[in-house]
Parts: sequence; structure tokens; C-alpha cells
Amino acid sequence: MISPALGSEVAEAAELSGGGFAAVWRATLADGREVVVKVGPPPSARLLRYEAGMIASEAVYFRAVAGRAPVPAVLAATDDWIVTSLLPGRPLTGGPSPRARHELGAVMARVHELTGPHFGYTGARAAGPDWPSAYAAIMDALLADAADWDVPLPPGIRATIDRHRAALAVVTRPALLHFDLWDGNVLVHDDHLSGLVDGERFLYGDPLLDLVSPALFHRIEDDPDHPFLRGYAEATGLVVDDAARVRLGLYRLHLYTLMLAEAPSRGIPLDSDRHHHVTALLEAELTEVLR
Repeated sequence: MISPALGSEVAEAAELSGGGFAAVWRATLADGREVVVKVGPPPSARLLRYEAGMIASEAVYFRAVAGRAPVPAVLAATDDWIVTSLLPGRPLTGGPSPRARHELGAVMARVHELTGPHFGYTGARAAGPDWPSAYAAIMDALLADAADWDVPLPPGIRATIDRHRAALAVVTRPALLHFDLWDGNVLVHDDHLSGLVDGERFLYGDPLLDLVSPALFHRIEDDPDHPFLRGYAEATGLVVDDAARVRLGLYRLHLYTLMLAEAPSRGIPLDSDRHHHVTALLEAELTEVLR
């Protein structure tokens, strides 16, 4: 599949694990290059609404942030698959690295200087002329996905979004966001940040959205010494005030709703420990942070 695009035969390949959306391989080419091949789901697969066109989106993200973040080079891409260079390092899931987390905060501050043409996703996916409209459209799509897949959600999500529209309205510039900065997508080599991968979920909006997944299942604002937060604040002057706390709560609302809505498509049972844990976190945001 990829040899004609790269001008070299594939000498060997091995599938990589850990992804929930695409199939991924590490391949060695006959000319010695090491590459990563990511292939999207087949046309017959049921997707969440925001997942349409995600493979093509990853190439857009990597090309946009090249020079500002350590991302792979895009070697070839179609709407269905992408080939990139292989970056050195291991995921942050393999062990703590406060230095790399601090560096990631500074890197994301540079990426957030890039401004998009609108708020929300690209293509025919959820977007809007302003951030409150785009965020509401993004959440409406996830709520519709959850309904389609018969995923139970706590009540009050949509009412909470409407109640905090003014808090979202302070965001007037659509910054380029990665969104999926959990430890599995951050690479470390020699205790330094060496790579940022899986950019297919990118969108344009509030930079604070990118402060949620680096502290997955936690409230980063409650940990002022978190190395990512320190790196980001040192680069931007960010002060996490009460208004920022409300927006961070809304963005965890988004993340947890997404994690619940996607579970059936990933084969995760609705009676699993994961489902109950994320549901409890979502309920806590609704009752404790956003009341």
C-alpha cells in the first residue's frame, strides 16, 4: 500500500498496540527508514460524529505545528491512511518525567499561538462562529452519539452548558488545540520531551482545553506545582482564577462525556469499572465544580 508513495519497499513491519481508533504499524523500509503507518477504520465502521475525517486531520495538524512542537514528519497521506517518520522515545505512560511534562507545557504555549479560521472542528463536523456556539455544537454531537449507542449519561449536561455560556464567551481567539495530550501520546527520550503524536483530534478553541488531558482524571488547577501547568504558565503568564476553573470544569465535562460515548465503539461494556469511574467523575464535575 505505502511502497509506491514512499519509493521504497517495506522490509518488515509489526503492529503497534494502544490505539483505540486506528490500526498502527511500525515499518522498516528497504532504504533503512523507520516509519509509522496509521490506517483508519473501514467505511463500514460506525463512528462518532467528530471522528469523520480524522486520519486526514492528523496530517493537517502535524504540518501546522512543525517547528513549534516535536511532531513526526508527514511522509505520505490520504484520507484513509498516513505515514510519518518514527520519533525516538517512550510514552510518558512508561514512567514519570517531570522535565518532559514541563517542556510539554512550554511547547503547547507555542502551539497555541497559532490561530484557526473558525471555532471547532474542520470539515462538516461541529463548529461555530464563536466559542460558546462551537462548544455547544461539539457537546450536542457527543450527546447525540451517546443516544445513538444507548449510553446512559447523568442528567443536566446540556443545562449546565447553557448556564455557563458567558464563561465561554470570554474566549475570542480560536487557538490551535491538540486536545488528546494524555501520557500515551507524549514521548520522552533521555528525560526530555521527544515527541507529540496522535494529532487527529485537533480543533480550534480555548487553550485551556489542552490543560485537561495532561492531568487525566484529575483537576490540574488543584495542583499548582504540576509540571505541565508550571511550564505553560511560565510561558504564557496564565493565572487560573475562578473563571478559568469554570471553563476547565466544562472541558472535563466534554472529555468525560466523550469517553462514555465512545465506549461501545471500542468494545468497552457499559457495566465496566471504567464506565462507572468516568460516570462518577462526570457527576462530580456537574455537582461540585459547575453547580
